[in-house]
Amino acid sequence: MQILAVVAGILMLFVLWPAYKHWSTSSPKAEKGDWSAALLPLLAVVGLVILLIFSVR
Repeated sequence: MQILAVVAGILMLFVLWPAYKHWSTSSPKAEKGDWSAALLPLLAVVGLVILLIFSVR
């Protein structure tokens, strides 16, 4: 069963490789305000995880 899972994973990589190449070459480049816009939700998730950890203790 594990061998079948590994074979399926390798086949999935072969199928998804052309899409990865296309996405990596034609993706938009990050601009000046993009990192601050991405940082806010990441900090919110980290804060939620810390809040959940402290609420369990």
